[in-house]
Amino acid sequence: DTTLREGTQGESVSASCDDKIKIASRLAKFDVDYIEAGWPGSNPKDLEFFQRAKVELPEHTRSKLVAFGSSRRKNIAVEDDPQIKALVDSDVPTVCMVVKAHSWQVTEILRATREENLEMISDSVSYLTSLGKTVLVDLEHFFDGYKSDPEYAIACCESAVNAGARCLVMCDTNGGSMPWEITEMSKAMV
Repeated sequence: DTTLREGTQGESVSASCDDKIKIASRLAKFDVDYIEAGWPGSNPKDLEFFQRAKVELPEHTRSKLVAFGSSRRKNIAVEDDPQIKALVDSDVPTVCMVVKAHSWQVTEILRATREENLEMISDSVSYLTSLGKTVLVDLEHFFDGYKSDPEYAIACCESAVNAGARCLVMCDTNGGSMPWEITEMSKAMV
């Protein structure tokens, strides 16, 4: 369930930390497998949520919490990256890490080489899994990336899987792919 992260990004939507604690408790009672609870490295409210969750939520609920974040930045060792540290410090069992899966996004937005991006994915996933975290990888712009350069989009997937990712989440970030395109690309990936 992404209510506590994606769901709070809508226009005029605001949830206090108290609200987020209550919502997480309710979601756990619904027995969802994962509760994507926020991005601890991005804002004080999400940081507060993860700190309070450690003491205010029962183990059953905490075991379902997912911290959202991104791979390490380029030119920074994974263990020195503040974003990765925030994911570790969230003290939850699962991390959902967003990575770029479109070569244009890599070179123009991250200003990294394609190989650097693959290393950032691999380093981040392997580091977090070495600490006992379950890692889900959110492949941002996957379908657009697959359309323009399928070999590179697949290389991003392979980098994550080979480093220990439990699940790949292929995203139509811009919402520009038609359902039949997504069906065909998903079949090719499987």
